[in-house]
Amino acid sequence: MDTVWILGDQLRRDTGALAGCRPGEVRVLMVESDSKVGSGRWHRQRLHFVLASMRRFAEELKAEGFAVDYRRASSMRAGVIAHREEFKPERLRAMSPMSFDGLELLRALDVEVIDNDQFLCSAQEFAAWAGDRSNLKMEDFYRWQRQRLNILMDGKKPVGGTWNYDAENREPPPKDGRSWPAPIIDSLDATDARVIADIARRAPEAFGSSFDGLWATTRTGALARLHQFVDEVLPLFGPHEDAVMSTEWKLAHSALSPYLNIGLLHAREVVDAAHAAFNDGRIPIASAEGFIRQVIGWREYVWGLYWLWMPEYRELNVLEAESPLPAAFTGGETDMACISHTVKAIDERAWVHHIERLMVLGNLSLTSGVRPGALVDWMWKSFIDGAEWVMLPNVIGMALYADGGRMSTKPYASGGAYINKMSDHCGNCRYDPKKRIGEHACPFTTLYWDFLARNEPELRSNHRLGNQLGSMRKLKDLDAVRERAVEVRARLIDGSL
Repeated sequence: MDTVWILGDQLRRDTGALAGCRPGEVRVLMVESDSKVGSGRWHRQRLHFVLASMRRFAEELKAEGFAVDYRRASSMRAGVIAHREEFKPERLRAMSPMSFDGLELLRALDVEVIDNDQFLCSAQEFAAWAGDRSNLKMEDFYRWQRQRLNILMDGKKPVGGTWNYDAENREPPPKDGRSWPAPIIDSLDATDARVIADIARRAPEAFGSSFDGLWATTRTGALARLHQFVDEVLPLFGPHEDAVMSTEWKLAHSALSPYLNIGLLHAREVVDAAHAAFNDGRIPIASAEGFIRQVIGWREYVWGLYWLWMPEYRELNVLEAESPLPAAFTGGETDMACISHTVKAIDERAWVHHIERLMVLGNLSLTSGVRPGALVDWMWKSFIDGAEWVMLPNVIGMALYADGGRMSTKPYASGGAYINKMSDHCGNCRYDPKKRIGEHACPFTTLYWDFLARNEPELRSNHRLGNQLGSMRKLKDLDAVRERAVEVRARLIDGSL
């Protein structure tokens, strides 16, 4: 009998190597790797989400009648070798993994690789689109996706006459005291109890709050969250998608990325649900377009770039940033309100939305010179939706500009003014976003001007930074700012800021 190997981020019945298979035709292999679970400082909820989802999916396959070899092994390699020795399958096949190293492992183990179909644009299709283009703009890719998938299109033109409503979706936090839809919380069961106990034994360095039912670990639960999002949350999504509020962790974001990233949901059904709601008149165009762009545009663009540029891409560091992570990222204290709030939210839920990732965590890491590999590893292990293919382009290309502009046209650096505009953190913070120097100067503001000065040789050819560099050169207190920045960077590392 043949064996189908299901990896932990491929938990879907009708995709990849398992698609079309019936009980009795194939045996299913699933492996929990002790070396992976115990490899460093994972968030407890991240580990729980993957392990519980894998175990529940295995039980669903058993209930359907499949013979399932679900085994715990010292490594993935060891698990596959042990399975082969015990069952001697005629063929062992698997869907192409979501990581470069995973694909290399399958090839080394002589596993038959089936194309990955968890995306609407395959890596091969993305490479064909990229071709010999000199500039791989996400907006160009997104419009191509809209056209070929016929999403929000009126013939050859975009519905509403506009491709992108991003300009309408940048409003600051609302001040009307509105309430946001409460998330679905599932009750924990015996499977959850066993996973919690396993993590305590197998992952001694794990951090963060224990799993509490916020994240679904079944397809049924993921579908319930999709339906709630489309019916109750998506109508509110657009205007405040870039806002940050201290009193509301999710606002109108979907928080569906974890389910997309391990197979409990597919991009096609998520987009179809949003598209149908718009066609029914239940969703305004700005909200529908903004959300669909995140799924068929940004998410698939990042996936395509990962496979187009790996493995060399993970080593890029054109700004020669070598500082360690700020102490506040890994449990240290800080008086920076936005950082303190964001890290606490990660500790509690293993999730914050894209602006907090890019313009709070990424921005501080960029301007203080954090080593790219350190931030990639931390984000991969800290976020419920973490994966190498997600984090590498988003950190190296988008957040840290470590690829020199191959992905984004400018560094996403800002001073405290941006955070003050888009969040409600600054009013209660000891640091003043308007000040560059002095004990109460906002570290973001100090570091922003120091970042431009420190990296001017690398950045001066970027036409999008002409005004900022010009303003930096006119600062009469630039020497004092840079002196203060040295102190700020040191105190970020020792946790005294």
